[in-house]
Amino acid sequence: MKVTFLGTGTSQGVPVIGCSCEVCRSVDYRDKRLRVSVHLQVDGKSIIIDSGPDFRQQVLRERIKTLDALVFTHEHKDHTAGLDDIRAYNFSQNKDIPIFGEQRVLDQLQREFAYIFADYKYPGIPRVELNPIQNEPFKVEGVPFTPIRVLHYKLPVLGFRVGDFTYITDANHINHEEKEKIKGSKVIVLNALRKEPHISHFSLHEAVDLLEELQPEQAYLTHISHLLGQHREVEPQLPDFIHLAYDGLQIEV
Repeated sequence: MKVTFLGTGTSQGVPVIGCSCEVCRSVDYRDKRLRVSVHLQVDGKSIIIDSGPDFRQQVLRERIKTLDALVFTHEHKDHTAGLDDIRAYNFSQNKDIPIFGEQRVLDQLQREFAYIFADYKYPGIPRVELNPIQNEPFKVEGVPFTPIRVLHYKLPVLGFRVGDFTYITDANHINHEEKEKIKGSKVIVLNALRKEPHISHFSLHEAVDLLEELQPEQAYLTHISHLLGQHREVEPQLPDFIHLAYDGLQIEV
């Protein structure tokens, strides 16, 4: 499996509009963070988890020519707002794009992108195939996915395990039963918003503690805000097996 981090930023991205902190002024490319998303190339399939507002820019940057499916963790706009841009793949592949999400997430998409699902189809709109999922294993174009139930404050969100790779974003609590599904993953991606505690995201300290409990071979932190600090300063402070992800980072699992 090849994993590409399309975006590793929080809902505002980094730099933040109007901010002049040292992170937002940084010229280090690793401190430039688009909204969070990840691309999986596995078993010959091209699968993206979440299509935020920067979706078009991300897939152009990574030259992603095909899209076999789109999987959603939850319904917040920084994870869904780019759905309209999949129509380029409709045109090039001449097929509807399967999208996967919990029923309430699909319902939200149908409200926010009502024109996609209207009885009268305006020419050129995105074409999708809805696939409701629950907190039980499912397949995306033949690729097995195991959902991981996490909480984003009080909102239930899904992370996903694909083989030896587990991806979790927008979480601040994972119960014992769900942790058992993660254990044994060689690579874990986990959100770490900032150093200070937050109501709906793991802090850096909380994320590191959880990863030390789960003990993957390698771990990467994502959904990072400008309040975490500069990449070059934070990375050396982490345990050897934990790294800050950055936009464009590619790993093999």
